[in-house]
Amino acid sequence: MENLTSVCGGDCDCSPDPALLTDFKRAIRALGGKWKLEILFALMNGAVRFGALRRSIGGITQHMLTTQLRELEQDGLVLRTVVAAKPLQVEYELTDAAYGLLPAFKEILSWSRLYGDARPSDAA
Repeated sequence: MENLTSVCGGDCDCSPDPALLTDFKRAIRALGGKWKLEILFALMNGAVRFGALRRSIGGITQHMLTTQLRELEQDGLVLRTVVAAKPLQVEYELTDAAYGLLPAFKEILSWSRLYGDARPSDAA
């Protein structure tokens, strides 16, 4: 298994490489939140109107979806487009940066299929 932290030997400091940790924290801040990964996954097949997006993500409130979409837009992962129609329509789609997450999503799905049902035993 690949080790992304500094190689530790003997009496050295076994903390992760500070540059790697900074990069990792930036990614976690952009993707962190209860709904962000589900929103990004729901947008993987193309642009979706707000209402359809909300219906596709069970349990999310309109306020929370709006908040999370704004944060994703600020982080450059989601593009918001207002469609000139009556009534006004808003579509959301992934940016190229967000499509870069597709390999990671595939790996998460593979991991889930392999280990998703695994539960630690209650050994007492």
